[in-house]
Amino acid sequence: MSGSYDDSVGVEVSSDSFWEVGNYKRTVKRIDDGHRLCNDLMNCIHERARIEKGYAQQLTEWAKRWKQLVEKGPQYGTVERAWCAFMSEAEKVSELHLEVKGSLMNEDFEKIKNWQKEAFHKQMMGGFKETKEAEDGFRKAQKPWAKKLKEVEAAKKAYHAACKEEKLAVSRETNSKADPALNPEQLKKLQDKVERSKQDVLKTKEKYEKSLKELDNATPQYMENMEQVFEQCQQFEEKRLRFFREVLLEVQKHLDLSNVASYKNIYRELEQNIKTADAVEDLRWFRANQGPGMSMNWPQFEDDEWSADLNRTLSRREKKKASDGVTLTGINQTGEQVSQPNKHSSVSSYERNQSYPTDWSDEESNNPFSSTDANGDTNPFDEDTSPAMEVRVRALYDYEGQEQDELSFKAGDELTKMENEDEQGWCKGRLDNGQVGLYPANYVEPIQ
Repeated sequence: MSGSYDDSVGVEVSSDSFWEVGNYKRTVKRIDDGHRLCNDLMNCIHERARIEKGYAQQLTEWAKRWKQLVEKGPQYGTVERAWCAFMSEAEKVSELHLEVKGSLMNEDFEKIKNWQKEAFHKQMMGGFKETKEAEDGFRKAQKPWAKKLKEVEAAKKAYHAACKEEKLAVSRETNSKADPALNPEQLKKLQDKVERSKQDVLKTKEKYEKSLKELDNATPQYMENMEQVFEQCQQFEEKRLRFFREVLLEVQKHLDLSNVASYKNIYRELEQNIKTADAVEDLRWFRANQGPGMSMNWPQFEDDEWSADLNRTLSRREKKKASDGVTLTGINQTGEQVSQPNKHSSVSSYERNQSYPTDWSDEESNNPFSSTDANGDTNPFDEDTSPAMEVRVRALYDYEGQEQDELSFKAGDELTKMENEDEQGWCKGRLDNGQVGLYPANYVEPIQ
């Protein structure tokens, strides 16, 4: 039960009804609750905006990291493009979620904040103007009726006390008649007490009934005044409820990306990119660029004019440098010249060797002037090359050597880099077991 009305101390609340004295305070409290609910809704939206921002950042970081891994990895062709389409999807979705975050904070949050400021007006002494107006309205409407109710309660207590006194007087008189020790004078006093008690009962009853009738007559006006103030509170609360519904619908629209045309286009484009992945096309590309379809500078008869240049000794580094910027044409098995295909990044040493020097290389197996003769002696035409600074490196990915002169290792293995990266992206290195060979430069990182 609520507390009693301030101007009617002693009036007890007999039920939880709105019409009881002081029970209007629940309606007044709803105004303060409305202000707090505005804060709660703003905090709710602010937290969701932070989630949207964090999700967008995670999508961007994920897309950036995996895009680099896929591009540096061994996947190729249309399947690589389909895989990378997921990273593009993440970047675009990240932008949409940042837009959602902006809409929640710049539109919805600010709208609630402004409405709250216009609907609730703080007072100098604390509290809100709207709360005080409702409180004063209810007190004014209830004060006359509460005063009469207080009179009724007082009259009721007086009547009940008179009735109790009458019962006691009658009981004493009855008992005295059976007591022979009492003289007639004492018995007369008891009888007079009974008579006065009956008179008091009649008087208090009359006053009680009169005050109750006055209260009943004041009740309709009391109910009308209370209804009027309550209806004003209802209208104020209706504005808040309707406003909350409006804001929640706007929040729903901002969160629902399924109705955003650009969001649908992202997944339509992703589906198209995945469907364009063609295994046959990728296998055809691999055959042409890294398989039997590659051009070959097949050995052919050379004039003696070339042998005149043999007096010029070239190191391997000089001959490799001399091949820069030269595009050769090979001769296929039918005798036709074909252009060398474009190189694919970091796939095999076979592709790395597809740009050939204009001079015939002494690295061919049939070269009589190769670096090692049949007896294992070094070629007198080779120059000593200065050793490169050796650096310890760690493998980032697994790599399986495709040629005899390539190394094989697992992610996390350590090896020694003996020569820096060449123009085709290959390094020379040595495994801890002593094996020396080539490996893709972007498959390792220096050990700090």
